[in-house]
Order: sequence, then C-alpha cells, then structure tokens
Amino acid sequence: MADISLNTAPQSVDSLQSSYMAQVQRRRLYGGLTLLIFVVLMVSGFNIADERNAGGFWEGLHNIGDYPADVLSEAWAKRADLPALIAKYFPALVETINIAAVSTLLGTIGGVLLSLLGTRGLAKWPRLIPLFRRISDIMRAVPEIVIALVLIFVLGGGPVPAMIAIAIHTAGALGKMFSEVAENTDIKPVEGLASTGATWSQRMLLGVLPQVAPNYVSYTLLRFEINIRASAILGFVGAGGIGYELRNAMAWGPGRFDEAGAIFILLFGTIVFFDQVSSRYRNRLTEGQGQ
Repeated sequence: MADISLNTAPQSVDSLQSSYMAQVQRRRLYGGLTLLIFVVLMVSGFNIADERNAGGFWEGLHNIGDYPADVLSEAWAKRADLPALIAKYFPALVETINIAAVSTLLGTIGGVLLSLLGTRGLAKWPRLIPLFRRISDIMRAVPEIVIALVLIFVLGGGPVPAMIAIAIHTAGALGKMFSEVAENTDIKPVEGLASTGATWSQRMLLGVLPQVAPNYVSYTLLRFEINIRASAILGFVGAGGIGYELRNAMAWGPGRFDEAGAIFILLFGTIVFFDQVSSRYRNRLTEGQGQ
C-alpha cells in the first residue's frame, strides 16, 4: 500500500503541473491573438481615417505646430491687450460654468432616480429594473454633441440645448456609477424602515442615501469637471458659452489669435481651478468615509 501511494503521488503532481502549463500556454495564445486582432484593427482603422482625411495625416504631420505657434506669437505680440480680452470674455466663461452647473444638478437628480430604480433589492418596481438600466445605457451611450445638434435644430442655438444635452448624458453616466455604489449598501436599515411602515421614498432617503452620500457627492464633483469641458466643446456647434466665442476667434484666423489666446487662458485656468477644488473635496469625502 505504501508503494502504491508513493508511486501515485509523483504522477498526480506531474499531471497537475502539465495541466497548469497547458493553461498558461493557452492563455498566452489567447492573449497573443487578442493583441494581434487589436493591432490589425488599429492599423486598418487608421488607414481608413487617413484616406478620408482631406490632406492626409503623414503629409500634414510636420505642420502640427504651425497653428499653436501662430496663436502664441500673435498673443505675445499683443500681450498688453490680454487683460482686457480676458475681462471681455469672462461673461462667456460664466455662462459656460452655469451650463455645466445646472446640467450637473439635473443630471445628478436623474442619476439618483435611475440608480435607485435600477438596483436589485432597492427598486420600487423590481420587474422594471432592466427597463431603467437600458434607459441609463441609452442616455450615456449617445454623445452630448449628437444630442446638442438635434436640440439646436429643434430649439435653436443657445445655452439651453447644451444644458439639456449634458444633463441627459450626465444622468445616464451617473446612474450607472450610482447603481454600482447602491448595490453595496447595507440592506438592514432599509428592512428596518420597511417593518415600521415607511414608504419607498422614505426608505431610500433615510436608509440608503446616508450610506452612499459620500460616493455620490464625489462622483458628482468629478462629473462637474467633465461637464465644464463638455459645455466648452458644445459651444463649437452653436450651443453658446465660451466655446462659441473660441470657435469664432479661431475661424476668423490671423488678426484675432490674441482673442483665442485669451480664451485659452480662461479655459485652462478655470479647468485647473475646479480640478484642484474638486480633487480636494473628493479626497476629504473619501478619507471621511474610510474613517
């Protein structure tokens, strides 16, 4: 019996080792094939994009620094006018920040509702969970610029289409993140409130939101940073704000590059400022939650 056990033990170790090595080789093979497919898709996609490009990527690559150099040289030559230009375009910057703030607020409210209605164990109508999740998927899948273009066609240019477009996309994005946070909440407070006869809204307000509030606020602040950039970009399609002024300054060409430089300074300073403030408060919320 002892001889049999001694003989079978090395065989079992050898079989385990060979099985492990086979799995490692299989994973390496799959990884290599995935990398090869990725490279092929990247190369083919780049070639298609280069063919559709008006001038060709490689032919225009050496000119990539010409436009920034022209803007910087003209802005530096007219640097004495920059303070006045910054003051001139500051109201447009305030409009952009207002668009981002209102859209973030509306999107956060929509995201909270979508997350609570689409989370297992918390939803008011469990059978409708897939519906609310698909609504959230659709809202965040469509880019803000596409929604803004449709709304501009219907409502005309201005900040309202930009605000609605960013709010829709924000609600979908935050709904997904909020739902993942809500799935990890402790269900016992909710069950305790239910036993006392509390309504669904009372259970969510008193049992769930106090647990998830730090993460919800952190994600909202992060989204606010993103929406500032998004509202500036939407200005290029006629949605108002400082992006609209930047498009006009860039389209005019030489002679107004100093205005473009002033707008770039405003945008850069604003984004850095809100990034630092948001990061500070998000870190405080995370540390407070950890404690």
